[in-house]
Amino acid sequence: MIKRNLISLFFISLFPLFSYADEGMWMLTDLKKQNEAAMLELGLMIPVQDIYNPDGISLKDAVVHFGRGCTGEVISAEGLVLTNHHCGYGNIQQLSSVEHDYLTDGFWAMSKSEELPCQGLSITYIDKILDITDYVTEQLSKDEDPNGTNYLSPTYLKKVANRFAQEQNIEQSASKVLELKPFYGANKYYLFIKTVYSDIRLVGAPPSSIGKFGADTDNWMWPRQTGDFSLFRIYADKEGKPAPYSKENVPLQVKKHLTINLAGINEGDFTFVMGFPGRNWRYMISDEVEERMQTTNFMRHHVREARQQVLMEQMLADPAVRIHYASKYAVSANYWKNAIGMNEGLVRLNVLKTKRDQQEQLLAKGNEAYQKAFDEIRSVVAQRREAVYHQQAIQEALVSGLDFMHFPSVDKFAAALKNKKKKQIKEETNKLTERTNEYFTTVPFPEVEKLVAKTMLKTYCQYIPEEQRISIFSVIDDRFGGDTDAFVDACFESSVFGSKENFDRFIQKPKLKWLEQDWMILLRQSITLGLYRTAGAMSEGDKTYNAAHKVWVKGMMDMKQEAGIPIYPDANSTLRLTYGKVRSYEPADGIVHEYYTTLKGVMEKEDPNNWEFVVPEKLKHLYKTKDYGRYAMKDGEMPVCFIVDTDNTGGNSGSPVFNAKGQLIGTGFDRNYEGLTGDIAFRPSSQRAACVDIRYTLFIIDKFAGASHIIDELTIVE
Repeated sequence: MIKRNLISLFFISLFPLFSYADEGMWMLTDLKKQNEAAMLELGLMIPVQDIYNPDGISLKDAVVHFGRGCTGEVISAEGLVLTNHHCGYGNIQQLSSVEHDYLTDGFWAMSKSEELPCQGLSITYIDKILDITDYVTEQLSKDEDPNGTNYLSPTYLKKVANRFAQEQNIEQSASKVLELKPFYGANKYYLFIKTVYSDIRLVGAPPSSIGKFGADTDNWMWPRQTGDFSLFRIYADKEGKPAPYSKENVPLQVKKHLTINLAGINEGDFTFVMGFPGRNWRYMISDEVEERMQTTNFMRHHVREARQQVLMEQMLADPAVRIHYASKYAVSANYWKNAIGMNEGLVRLNVLKTKRDQQEQLLAKGNEAYQKAFDEIRSVVAQRREAVYHQQAIQEALVSGLDFMHFPSVDKFAAALKNKKKKQIKEETNKLTERTNEYFTTVPFPEVEKLVAKTMLKTYCQYIPEEQRISIFSVIDDRFGGDTDAFVDACFESSVFGSKENFDRFIQKPKLKWLEQDWMILLRQSITLGLYRTAGAMSEGDKTYNAAHKVWVKGMMDMKQEAGIPIYPDANSTLRLTYGKVRSYEPADGIVHEYYTTLKGVMEKEDPNNWEFVVPEKLKHLYKTKDYGRYAMKDGEMPVCFIVDTDNTGGNSGSPVFNAKGQLIGTGFDRNYEGLTGDIAFRPSSQRAACVDIRYTLFIIDKFAGASHIIDELTIVE
């Protein structure tokens, strides 16, 4: 026992990032065994079985995956879902127009008949979580694996999931989905059985002056005063089953919805959060952290910054442009600032040294397998650096940065022209015309696209040496004297996809040589080839890396377990739980950030000349009259946001924040700037998750929007 305690103390001294009980994005299946005692000690007042019960109904059954990258919580018996405003932003934007600008004005359905269908949006329940590591291991041992990558291959794992489902008589359909994922570097495997609903309707959203208050300036910062929430509803057929949108569908009668608590929060209160954190990389070695800083984060910072400057200028000048690009800009800006803050934090907190100390602790055990894995990871990282850097430049500047590059493929149409078969040409003409007409609706502002493209091509050239650039730049040098602006102008003037008029002229008398000489098509082919070549330069190393990473993670797991420290896998968009406390923090000497903010802070930040800090007149009136209803704090102030020290990351946006009794007290929406290193290294003294206080959410719905019928749906305790 003495020896084990000494090992644990020594481990903790070298692993300061892993020394707190409230660190971790825990698998729900492990809570009873690993976390219940710690959670009860910190203040949990309900049994863990009420949070996750594999054989019955629990809080887990009211937490849903919202869209592709956020979390939501079910807050009424009729399928009402609460999530963040920024999670619903893309759908609100799609439903908006200059005439009905729901981004600026907000939207509130005053009856269910007014709720708006959201095309392409889905909400997913996790029905069951099964640890089938032994089954997958058995399949891996008997199936052929010529490439040696089956243990990570999504295609192969899907086959294994289907095989398991057939053996266990598990239903599958378009709405009943199985997903098998590797965890801990593929040392464990979990199968998720899901139900997907596709008829989702917008119920309510505050104006962006509330839901996005502070915008880019306050993003990733604390203190915050944003009402970052929106409301949607799940619809199903009359039998309660998932179904495509239909006027005949009805609100889903759910098996579990959350109880809302209006008592408020205090410093030190126990909290826990459930959600779908996207990605983090806690098992990186120091070389990988440096690579992340110098490639991905570097490119996100500099390339996105250049693009956003162009977009913002155009968005401020034209309301229609603003509405069209609003969601795209917000998505870009979010991780632009994240990259900047992460790099600053990794340096400030000396994370590289901490990582090196961790490595030395494991390597000191003298295990040859760990040493070999470590050496192989370092070697791969060194060899792939140039390719990773270039690939990130292509991705940021020429793929994500150029919306007009997403025109339809012409490969089948070109093949039909080459074969000169009239029937085939006619069929492909109809298909290409339909897809192209849809494409032009996605790029309604060619002048903006040209401005962005000119900036992106220059930015790419700024960071990639001439001899390494993709092949189109040789053409630009030869045909346009190196003038990238002239090349972009030529694309829009002469390309088949440069304008609707160009396409219409082409499709009436199509010729193969026009496609073969088309500047836009040649640009996209060059981009594709560039991505292919950089991926090829990394492919062999990736295989080596994956195998080594699996061994390295196993070593880290074993060492933590030897020290008596619970383990958790990196985030991968699967349902997790984190826990901690409501807690203020000190970002620097002499500075204390309190754990909550109030409506007073909104008024103090108001700037009518800055779109980020405009305050609606009605909200100002409610503030002046102190018309807060039952949502005020005991001192009469209106709460807005609060912070907790739980371990969150992207994907936790919209996550329910629970009190010790399992009642909803807020909605997570962001992290603080000082905590952006958390994706790589968690430091509880400085990392916080920002949450919208549920009282502010209900205040906006009730007093600001006048949508008291929504309040009537909810289960509320005082």
